[in-house]
Amino acid sequence: MRLLLDTHLILWWEGNHPKLPQVVRQTVLEQSEAVYVSRASLWEMAIKISLGRLRVDLARLIGAVESQGFEWLDIRNDHLLAVAELPTFDDHKDPFDRLLVAQSLTEPLILLTVDDKLARYGATVRIV
Repeated sequence: MRLLLDTHLILWWEGNHPKLPQVVRQTVLEQSEAVYVSRASLWEMAIKISLGRLRVDLARLIGAVESQGFEWLDIRNDHLLAVAELPTFDDHKDPFDRLLVAQSLTEPLILLTVDDKLARYGATVRIV
């Protein structure tokens, strides 16, 4: 199984946070062929850091992602075109989440997320 971790999950994974669902740890360690972290998540974190809404050492996080053997997923044109095709919902318009969904559909990858509002985007989204 090829996985894409959402931004919360990568932060919790790298911080060994107690909020990380055990099923994520098991899925990554026991069932994954490859685990991806989107550059969109890195971009989202950088923006939140600049706004004072997140405190994390991005250079350390980048190194940790790579040392875990996770792979970076670049943002490509086909991902961006897929965002334009996604339905929009009044209660959830987060552009980073929408890009992660588009990437999961395009690649395809299983997007692991704790955001249950993303379930309506289809089979490539798994709520944990």
